[in-house]
Amino acid sequence: MIYQGATPRELVLEACRRNNTNLLSEVLTSLKTSEKIADLLNNAKDGVGNHCLHVAASYGSYEVLDTLLDQENLEVDPLDRLERDTPLHKAVRFINSLSPSDWASASSIAELLIDAGADPRIRNKAKLKPLELVDSKNKELRNTLQKAEYAMTVGDDVVLDQDEGPTGSASDSD
Repeated sequence: MIYQGATPRELVLEACRRNNTNLLSEVLTSLKTSEKIADLLNNAKDGVGNHCLHVAASYGSYEVLDTLLDQENLEVDPLDRLERDTPLHKAVRFINSLSPSDWASASSIAELLIDAGADPRIRNKAKLKPLELVDSKNKELRNTLQKAEYAMTVGDDVVLDQDEGPTGSASDSD
């Protein structure tokens, strides 16, 4: 049941803080259309300008993050107001805050964002990419972000073959 007196924006942000998929599902179901859902999720910010994806990544809310990233037309790389961080920057900061024994399991948060299309090449206000925020001892996360950055860079340079027009030499002209 939706909490009385709280707005959908407040409920979404609370679900992100607490990794509460039931609350998130109730809010999303109440909105009925994918357009309304996308509008809410892309515009829901907390008092300091963090979007719902920033909040979920900052708190390590994997299940809520997974649900959010399944929504149509969700912006995966919004910038927060203070640091101009993306949710991937926030995920790295969250992972850094954990003990090294928890890094491997928490790295799934960054992987989830990358799989959803988060761009690891975006620099924040301090001109840092998520990779540059990673604890130097966290080799696994560094490797994940390096591979993602390489894949996106190479992916941008790919030219698809298009079968448009006749084939053959241009010197065959009349």
